[in-house]
Amino acid sequence: MKTFRRYFKFADDKLDNSLSVIIHTLGYHIHPANTPYPDANHPESHYFSWEKGRRLKEYQILYICKGEGAFEATGMPPQTIEAGTVILLYPGTWHRYKPLLSSGWEEYWVGFSGSFAKHLLEQECFNPQNPIIKVGFNTEFLATFEKLLDVVEIREESYQKLASFLLIQLLGILYSSVLLSNQKFSRKEKIVGEIKKAITDNWQQAIDFEKLANTHGVSYAWLRKTFKEITGTSLNQYHLSIKLRKAEQLIYETDSTLSEIAYACGFESVHYFSRMYKSKMHTTPSELRKIN
Repeated sequence: MKTFRRYFKFADDKLDNSLSVIIHTLGYHIHPANTPYPDANHPESHYFSWEKGRRLKEYQILYICKGEGAFEATGMPPQTIEAGTVILLYPGTWHRYKPLLSSGWEEYWVGFSGSFAKHLLEQECFNPQNPIIKVGFNTEFLATFEKLLDVVEIREESYQKLASFLLIQLLGILYSSVLLSNQKFSRKEKIVGEIKKAITDNWQQAIDFEKLANTHGVSYAWLRKTFKEITGTSLNQYHLSIKLRKAEQLIYETDSTLSEIAYACGFESVHYFSRMYKSKMHTTPSELRKIN
C-alpha cells in the first residue's frame, strides 16, 4: 500500500469568524499495514501517542474508508472500527484510535468549530457517548470530502466560504445517516434510548434504577442486561460517565474549586471525585485545571 498524505492547518490563518462553521484542520492519509501509528511524519499538530491519547479543542470528523482498527474514549467501551465508519470527536473528550497493524487504514479528517456546527451536533440524534456513525462506502460523502480537499489546497479567493459550505454538506450527510439509523431501532434500543435520556436529564440526582425500569414497563433484571448489551456499559457506569463529563465541563468553563465541582456533580467527597476521574479520564482534575 502506498503512503499518501495531505495536511492543511489553519490555526495561524486569519479566520473569517462570520462563517457558521470554521475549518481548523483538514487532511487525508493512507497509512500502510505493519507500520507504527500515527506516522512519524505527521505534523506536530496531528500527532498523539496511543499510550496518552489526546483531547481536541474543536470538533473533528474522522472517516475511515478502508481498513479497520480500534477506538477508545471516555465513557464508552473499546470499539472496533471498520471501513465506512465515521468517528465524531467532541471538544475536550479524551480519546485514542489506531488501525490494526495487519491492515492499516485510509483516513480523511476535518477539524472545525462554529455556531452552526455546535448547534447541529448538540441535537438529540448526536451523542458524545456514541460517536461511531456507520455511513458505509458513501460516494456522496467521499466526493464532498475530496472537493473540500481540492478547494482548500488551491485556496482561491473566498475559498473559506466555499470550504464552509462543503463542510455543512458533510454534516448534513452525517445528520441524514444518523436519522435513518435511528428509524431502524428495535424496541430494545428505543427503551434503552429513553433510559439514557432519563439518566442524562437527572444526572445530578441519585437514580433509582428499579423504579426507572418500572416506569418504562420492564423489569430491573431485563433493563440491566439489555442496557449492557446495547451500550456496552452498566447503568451505574453510564451515570458516572455523565457526571464526570459534566465535572470536566465545569473545570473548563468555571473558576469553581474542585471541591465545589465535586459536590455540584453529586460526588460525596473531592477525594472520591478525583479517584473516579483519574480512573476513567486518564488524568486528574487538578492536572486538567493546570492546563486549562
